[in-house]
Amino acid sequence: MATILNLFGRKGKTEARRSASSALARFIDGFSIEVMPRTAAEIADFRAILPEGTRVYIAQIEGTPIEDMVAAAKRIAGQGFAVMPHFPARMIADENMLADWIARYRGEAGIDQALLLAGGLDQPRGKFHCSMQLLESGLFDRAGFKRLHVAGHPEGNKDIDPGGSDANVMEALRWKQAFSERTDAEMALATQFCFEAKPVIAWVERLRREGIALPVHIGIAGPAKLQTMIRFAMTCGIGPSLRVLQRRARDVAKLVLPFTPEEILTDLALHKAQNPGFGIAQVHFFPLGGILKTAEFTNAFGAARPVSRAASA
Repeated sequence: MATILNLFGRKGKTEARRSASSALARFIDGFSIEVMPRTAAEIADFRAILPEGTRVYIAQIEGTPIEDMVAAAKRIAGQGFAVMPHFPARMIADENMLADWIARYRGEAGIDQALLLAGGLDQPRGKFHCSMQLLESGLFDRAGFKRLHVAGHPEGNKDIDPGGSDANVMEALRWKQAFSERTDAEMALATQFCFEAKPVIAWVERLRREGIALPVHIGIAGPAKLQTMIRFAMTCGIGPSLRVLQRRARDVAKLVLPFTPEEILTDLALHKAQNPGFGIAQVHFFPLGGILKTAEFTNAFGAARPVSRAASA
């Protein structure tokens, strides 16, 4: 009897693993990824590592010339990818500068989508300090941008709500929801990365209760050394889910191993499978350990195959 029970137990576990693997593959398929001009330059041809049509965000880091941003956007878009450059409000001095950036991306690289966010500067360079002001300018709509993403913060944002609440963040999200209803552009929330599914699920469900229907593109940190992950998490102000890394750091044997995001992705994927109306529409990877490592991870876990590999198979 014990042998039969053990057999059924093993069979049940096998089926559960298959179900989780299938849910995970569906969940990450169609993912997006973030690069910088410097890191993008390390990839000769994105078609060798990413599925066709993958959305590639290009992060605008302080000190990076707009010429380098536009050149990277043009090259990646020319390889067949949907490019979404960052527009950090605090780095943009005025409407003339904003209009110039938009014109360069549209005219030189054919870009028609953008991520609008406040940006990492403590003090704005000019009149803009938040993404809502960029949206209000009307310049993106007039330039024919078809997709506009804005930032989401599942674990709050102390820069916006220094008191620890999320009152200001939620007010901004309600404004953005209202804006999405009067713009022709498709909108979505691209979030900061997290390490634990529970707070993410609670936040997404709260958005629905608050009447915020913007699709969520959940931020996930790609594979990286644990020390690298913790450093980025501390710099970016990651909240409660940082405890996942802290628990792992107590195990000396795991310090030398790369941290990979299977656990949070599987938890979210299974929740999505059980709740099809759940508001996460897509996964967005931050390749903290390198673009290639993240691309290898997505390929291993069932995402669509890179263009060149699929063509040569």
